[in-house]
Amino acid sequence: MGGQEHVNPSPALVMDAAQQATKGKRGPAPVHLWDPPYCGEMDITIRRDGTWIHEGTPIGRIALVRLFASILKREGDRHFLVTPVEKVGITVEDAPFVAVDFEAEGGAISFETNVGDRVTAGPEHPIRVELGADGEPSPYVEVRHGLEALIDRKSFYRLVEIGEEEDGRFGLRSGGAFFPIIDTDALP
Repeated sequence: MGGQEHVNPSPALVMDAAQQATKGKRGPAPVHLWDPPYCGEMDITIRRDGTWIHEGTPIGRIALVRLFASILKREGDRHFLVTPVEKVGITVEDAPFVAVDFEAEGGAISFETNVGDRVTAGPEHPIRVELGADGEPSPYVEVRHGLEALIDRKSFYRLVEIGEEEDGRFGLRSGGAFFPIIDTDALP
């Protein structure tokens, strides 16, 4: 990958450190606080649909995917699996997570991801929409520390149904914040 050495860091070390880092804790490890040495690239790709691939084969054990997701970190445009002792680069095609469902209640929209994270949209977890080259919207919600979830199509269509207009923009309100999706002039 771009002249970077492709290494095979010790999977046992990665697993052991990840398990130690998350032992007795719920949710992701505090990877945003860790700055271990870079150890190379690992042949893991997270596809746009949320499937984790290792050496060309989907990782079928959701517990393993959730463990890896709990030690995922973003630095700039790169994604890494991070433990207190090592950092390995991985490939992410779009966003590392997929928001597969949501609940809207009491002025808040709470999303659930494909790896079991729950996040309520608001100033610390913004919703944004990018238009692709084909004009199709790609909606995202920030899950944690720069890691986003692509909002799946069925959820996005449901979100549009509860959208509202504000200052010439159509968008969503959650957690006291308004997240514009499109200018109202551009609505069909």
